[in-house]
Parts: sequence; structure tokens; C-alpha cells
Amino acid sequence: MPLALVFSTLLAGAAEAREYRYSDAHLHYVDFFQESAGMDELLEKMAENNVDHVMFSGIPVAKKWDEDEPKRPRYYAGDDASAYWYSATDVFIADAYKRLPAEQRRRFHPFLSGFNPNDKNADAHIRRMLELDPGLWQGIGEIFTRHDDLTALIHGSAPRADNEALTRVYHLAAEYDLPVMLHSNITSQRERNPLYLSEIETPLRNHPHVRFIWAHAGTSAEIHRHQKKLDFLLPTLERMLGQYPNLYIDLSWTMLRPYLLDADGKPDEDWVHLVSSYPERFMIGSDVVGRFGSLGEYMQGFDRFLDALPEDVAHKVARDNFLAVLPRKVQAELPQ
Repeated sequence: MPLALVFSTLLAGAAEAREYRYSDAHLHYVDFFQESAGMDELLEKMAENNVDHVMFSGIPVAKKWDEDEPKRPRYYAGDDASAYWYSATDVFIADAYKRLPAEQRRRFHPFLSGFNPNDKNADAHIRRMLELDPGLWQGIGEIFTRHDDLTALIHGSAPRADNEALTRVYHLAAEYDLPVMLHSNITSQRERNPLYLSEIETPLRNHPHVRFIWAHAGTSAEIHRHQKKLDFLLPTLERMLGQYPNLYIDLSWTMLRPYLLDADGKPDEDWVHLVSSYPERFMIGSDVVGRFGSLGEYMQGFDRFLDALPEDVAHKVARDNFLAVLPRKVQAELPQ
């Protein structure tokens, strides 16, 4: 057997032998009706699937069951009824967190999301929540700005990641050392160019002391349904990661295909190179919404891509990078 083939076979065997422990950097405890399968199911699935830590957030909007709709929708896109900003989602998150035994709380990292990102009072609301439960909240988000059809279902104008209301929120995030997770689509469902890119670049540039987690790197299932794959995404991210040291990328499920893995399920070499070049700037998440049965499937779905990375980088992406963006006080208290 040629030496090169022997070497590649040994590498493949080593990759297959890897076992990962995960931080789920993108999890919603409740769904768009503010309902949840509950903490028992979540803890069970975390234990079954080597998930050590979770970003623990609500959903900032609630879907309306409209008077004119004969059947209760199951998802925000289930019918044409509107959705509305719902601040009580954070009450549910705080209550679920406080009910956890003390030894379990260190695994949960609550992010505050229940505010209207078009309201210049949002920062005042967030400050009240932070003062109401000192030390409980460890991040802000997922903030919904441009978000596919959901944007059109919410009353009022489309939120922008660079608007004045969120500028005030970013200043507050810097004050409290809180990371911010933003859902800001890079383009629309039809435009084959980074139509909305400036809306995410402006806060990155203007708030260098805020750690921004870009949910799905600006992609979505709806964009992919119309455009399949955004060819400009990888070079855009490569430039941005070099330009903005405060940018972190959430590789949740819409990123797995068609980007990280090709049609045959093989890791894409260009994405392997990009993640390896910025080993501390990527994290993975399930983006489950109120139900947790698929948690392991989503997290382990990244294993083939992780196996293609250098082993130290793979473990950072799987678990450690999310923990590294949390407030410094939280990091200091995490078990080693």
C-alpha cells in the first residue's frame, strides 16, 4: 500500500475515533407559542448526547391564533396570522433556570430576548431585567431583525440590525459585558447578492467591544429554498472575519448543507480551511424550538465536518468557543 494512502487511512481512523462534547450555542426553550416540552426532556437529551452547555433563550415573538383562522397553527408560517413582540418569554426562561438544581445551572446560559428591536425604549427594558435578576442573564438574543417571512408577519416596520434602538442595546451590552446574538439575513429570498450586509457590518464596525454572534451567518432555510446556495457567502465571511475581531459565527442547522457538507455528505474543503483559519470564531447550535427530541441529531450532524478539522480546532468549535464569548465573570466560574 502506498505510504500516502496508509497515512490518509490512519488519519481517517483517528477522526472516526473522536468523541465530542458539545455546547449548543443556539437553543430556544420555548416555541412560537411560548410552549415547551419542559426541562426534564431537555436535560434527558443533553445527557444522552454529550451536550454539556446550552445557550438558553426564549422566542421574542408569539404567533397569533387569529379569529378568522379555523385551525391553531403549528408554526409561525402555518397561516397568514400575525406575530407580536412578547416580553414574557424572558420570564419563562428565568423561571425555568431558577428551578434547576444549583449543580445544573452552570450548564445553562440564559440570553435575554423579549423586546422590540424597533423600540428605543428597549435598552431601558433590558436594563430593568438585568437589575431585577443580577447575574442571571449571560447574553442578549436571539434578536430577530430581518428574518424571512416572519419579518412581514410582525406589526410595524422591518427591524434592522443597525437601527438606533439596537445601537442603544449594543452600548448596554458592552457595559454589562454581554454577547449579542443577531438574526440578520444577509439577503432576501430572491436577490443573489448581499443585499442587507451593511446592516450587520455597521454594528460590527461601530461597536468593537461587543461580541456579536451572527446566527446562521445570515442564511436561512427560506433563502436556500429559493437560491439553493449563496456563492458569495464564503468570501464575504472570510473578509469579515479578518476585518472584525468581534464577529463570531453560529453554524446552526441551515449552515450544515449546502455549505459545510456537500451533496454527498463530504466536508467542503474551502469551509474546512476557513474554520481552521479562524479556530476561535465558530460555534455550533441546534436551533431547536421548544422540543428537544432532535437535539442529538442536530448536534451530531456536525461530526463529519468536525472530523475534517484539526482535532484541537474541532473541540473548540464543538464546545469551547461558545463558552469563550460569555461574560468574563461567567467564564471565571466555569469548572475546568
